[in-house]
Order: sequence, then C-alpha cells, then structure tokens
Amino acid sequence: MSPDQIRSAEKALAVGTWTITLGAVLYSVLTVTPLMSHHSPKGWEWTAPILPLVVDAAVVIVVRMDSTLARLDGDGGRWPVVLRWMTGLMTVLLNVGQSALDHDKVGVAVHSVAPLLLIVTAETSLAYRRAIAAALAARETRERDERAERERRAEQRRQQEREERLAEFDRADRADRERREHDERMAAQQREHELRMAIDARQEQRRLEEIDRAERQRREREASERERREREREQSAEQDAERLRQELLAAPATTERLPEDDARLTVQTAVALGIPQRRAAELTGWSTGWVAARYREFGTVGTERPALHAVPTDTEETTAPHAEEQAS
Repeated sequence: MSPDQIRSAEKALAVGTWTITLGAVLYSVLTVTPLMSHHSPKGWEWTAPILPLVVDAAVVIVVRMDSTLARLDGDGGRWPVVLRWMTGLMTVLLNVGQSALDHDKVGVAVHSVAPLLLIVTAETSLAYRRAIAAALAARETRERDERAERERRAEQRRQQEREERLAEFDRADRADRERREHDERMAAQQREHELRMAIDARQEQRRLEEIDRAERQRREREASERERREREREQSAEQDAERLRQELLAAPATTERLPEDDARLTVQTAVALGIPQRRAAELTGWSTGWVAARYREFGTVGTERPALHAVPTDTEETTAPHAEEQAS
C-alpha cells in the first residue's frame, strides 16, 4: 500500500469521524435543550443549551486528543478512557432523558442512536489509527532491515571482488617470479653446459630429471598441506556447529518472551542447526505459530543456508515487548 493511499485512508477516517462527531453534537444540543429548559428555574431557561454544549465540548476534546495520541503512538493512560466513556454515557442519558420520562420506548431507542454511534465511532477511530501506526512502524522496520541486508550483500560482493583481484595479482606475481627463476636457472645450466661440454649427455639428462622430480614433489607436498589445512578448517567448523547445537538443545526454556530481534536471531540459528521448531519456541518464548513462520522464512528451499549466530544466554535475555503478537 502506497503512502498516498494510506494518507487518503486516514483522511477519509478523519473526515468521517468529525462528520459523525459534529452531527451528534448538533443533534444532542437540539435534543437536550428542551429537556434542560423544562427543568430550569423560571427565568433561567436561556441556560438550557449550556449543559449539552459543555458535554459535547468534552467529546470533541477526547476525539481530537485521541487522534493526536494515535498519530504519535502514545497512550494517555486511564483518564482519557474514563472521560471518553463518561461523556458518552452522559450524552446518551441526556438524549434519552425526555423520552424516558415520557415512557416513550421508541423515543428512547431513536434518541440513543446518535450518542451510541458517537461512542463506538470514537473507539473504532482510535483503534484504526493505532492499527495504522503499528502497521506503518512494522513496514518501516521491515524496509530498514531489507536495506541493511542489501547493503551487507553488496559489501560482501565488493569484498569478494577485492579478494579475487588480490588472488589474481598474487598468481600473476608468483608466475612471473617463477618464470624469472626458471630463466635464471636455465641460463646457469646453459653456462655450465658450455663449460662442461665433455660431461656425458646422459648425466645431464638425469640431473634435469631429478630437478623436475624434486619440483613435482614440492608441489605435491604443498597441495597435500593445503588439503590438510582445509580439512582441519571444515572439521573445526562442524565441531563448533555441533557444540552450539548441543548447547541450544540443553539450554533451559525461557519463561519470558525474548525481544523480536533476539528471537529472530535465535530461530535463524536453530534453522541452520536443524533444531526442532518446538525447541526454538521454548528458547525464544514466542508461539509455535510465529516460530513456524520464521522457519519458513529462513529455511526456504533453494536459498543459502542461514549463517550461524551467537544465541543470547539467560543472563543476556531482556524482557520481551508487551505488544501483542500478531498471528503468523
């Protein structure tokens, strides 16, 4: 959903809310004024509109402040809720008061429509705005993570290209050095050959063969040493992964839900190590449905195996946010 569409939806919500609010206020003033006029002392009938205007002004303040707090993702506490419901109930009672005194059930039902609609609209508008704010915050977080991931991959590609260029330079330098050494050696051999023309050609050939054999043996030893180091690195990596997997399997289940970033990191590590989903849910404190969704996200067929990360221990765990977990 584009930002223009979101702004359009918020504008429609604001216009609709204020239309209902102003309509309910006007209707309340027109309905309550006769009631207050009949119950005001003689000569003070002119004060009848004051009470509905005061109550409806409180309604306007609540709607306006709730809109502002929802945009700021704030919470005014319990008193705004008390004021919202108190003004709503007062509006209902004042609107249906005359009909109730006249024992007119139809009048009670008709005159309760506007104030009840105002109460429900105020609550619904606040819920919509909070939901929109939460959705926008979640999208911004997701976009920020995607940008960071793209930058990380671009940096990895640049680093790989630099390493490849360095490796190519090293190979070229080594080849040039070997060529110079070979040329020098051949020149020395040529001079020696010229000085030792009397030496048997068979002995010269045998000497050259021994040199070639020694070179092959050296290269074979180097290749063997490289293969041995590579095997050791692979074995070390497998041992580290298995040790981390055993630590996760043996770790106690957390009693509190981890922050979402730590929980995602833990699930990503669990996917890489092949740990069951239920165990990952115990380690993070999140629901199995949420963990299953992360397993699908990190373990999609055809993607690279997730990188192993350090998992926070019990002493590093922080209190999970109190925001409600959305269903995966």
